[in-house]
Amino acid sequence: MMSDTEQSGKAIAAPVRPSSGLGARIRNYFLTGLIVAGPVAVTLWLIWYFVTWVDNLVRPVIPVPYRPETYLPVNIPGFGLIIVFVALTLLGFLTANLVGSRLVGFGESLLNRMPIVRPIYRTTKQIFQTLFSASESSFRHVGLVEFPAPGMWSLVFLTQPPTAAIAKHLPQTEHVSAFLPCTPNPTTGFFFYVPRRDVIDLDITVEQAMSLLISAGIIQPGGEDPQGRLAALAQTARAAQAARKIAPSPAK
Repeated sequence: MMSDTEQSGKAIAAPVRPSSGLGARIRNYFLTGLIVAGPVAVTLWLIWYFVTWVDNLVRPVIPVPYRPETYLPVNIPGFGLIIVFVALTLLGFLTANLVGSRLVGFGESLLNRMPIVRPIYRTTKQIFQTLFSASESSFRHVGLVEFPAPGMWSLVFLTQPPTAAIAKHLPQTEHVSAFLPCTPNPTTGFFFYVPRRDVIDLDITVEQAMSLLISAGIIQPGGEDPQGRLAALAQTARAAQAARKIAPSPAK
C-alpha cells in the first residue's frame, strides 16, 4: 500500500497528455488552409514571374522618356506585357493585309536562304502553326502505348500521321506520330512513330493528361474533385469540434 503522499507525488509527476481532438482539429485546419492558399500562391507567383520576365525584356527597348517609371514614383508591372500584346496584334493586322503579307514573305525568303537559320526557322514555324492553329485538332488526342516494357503503359499525345516520304520506310500498316512526355516536366520526352492499332485512345483532355503527368499520378482524371476533398476536410474538422463539445468531461 502506498501512502497518500506517494500517490500525490506520482500524480504530479505524470505527464499531461495533449488532447488528440485538439491536435486533429489543428491538423485539419492547417491542411484546409494549405489546399486553399497553396494553388493561389503558386499561380500568383508564376504570373508575377512571367510578367516580370517580359518587362525585363521589353524595358531596354523602350526609350527612357516613354517609360512609366520616369513620371511615376513607383514601377508599374505589366507595362512590357501590354507593349508585347499591342505589338503582336499590330503585326497580325499588318500581316493580314496585302502589303504586310508581302513584307513577311520577303523576310521569310531571306531566312530561307541562310543555311544555319533556315532549318531552325522552318521547324519553329511549323511548331507554332501546329500549337496555335485553330484548325489543328489532331494534336488534342491522348492515348496509351505499351512502353517502356510489356505490361507498362505510358501516356502519349498523338499528332499527325507520317508523311509519304517517311511512311514508305515503315511497316505496311497505319502509323501515327506520338509524343511521350516525361514526368514531372512534360516539355521533354520521346517522339516516335507507333502503329495505330497499338494505341489505346483515352477520353480525356490534354489538360487532364498534363495534370496527371505533372502530379506523377496524384491527380487522376475523373477522380475525386479537389473541392470535394476540401469540403471533406472542413467537415472532418467540424465533426471533431462537435464531438469534443458533447464529450463528457473527465471526473474530478
